[in-house]
Amino acid sequence: MTEKRRVDVTIDGRSFTIVGTETEEYIKSLANYVDKKIKNLSSKNDKLSQTMSATLAALHIADELHRANNKYNKLEEMAKDPLEKYDEVCEKLNDSTVKIESLEKVCSEYQETILQLTSEKESLLKRLEEHEKTIRNKDKIIEESKKEIKSLQKKNLETQVELVETKKELAEYLKLLDTETSSY
Repeated sequence: MTEKRRVDVTIDGRSFTIVGTETEEYIKSLANYVDKKIKNLSSKNDKLSQTMSATLAALHIADELHRANNKYNKLEEMAKDPLEKYDEVCEKLNDSTVKIESLEKVCSEYQETILQLTSEKESLLKRLEEHEKTIRNKDKIIEESKKEIKSLQKKNLETQVELVETKKELAEYLKLLDTETSSY
């Protein structure tokens, strides 16, 4: 239980002892506020009695309180909708968090797949490069073989020509030999 305090204050020239649980500074600031309100009203109209000034000050303070309460109620009403939606927003946030985690997992799987495919691609590119090198070497061998075939075809042709010439010579020798042997 909070301790009650006794605070002496002066309002409109009269001394009062206020008993309350609030701090002394707070009670004195309230008394000072009421005192200023009364003095402000008295200074504007010197025909007002102390009671009338206090009553009008109380009316002004009640008006301020009423306006502050209306503002408070409007603000409370305005705050009600967002507060009611808070649970819904939290639920959506949780759903979104779960969805994000799921998407991050899928993204991670895709990244792993990309790494694997990149590795496979590099391996295939290496193999392709080796095959291209092999093809270039075989192309060289084919070119050399073609040159050798041409060279051999040329030699074969020359040999065939030589053979034909040799056959002709041989045929002529045979004829000549036939003619010479038939004459004996």
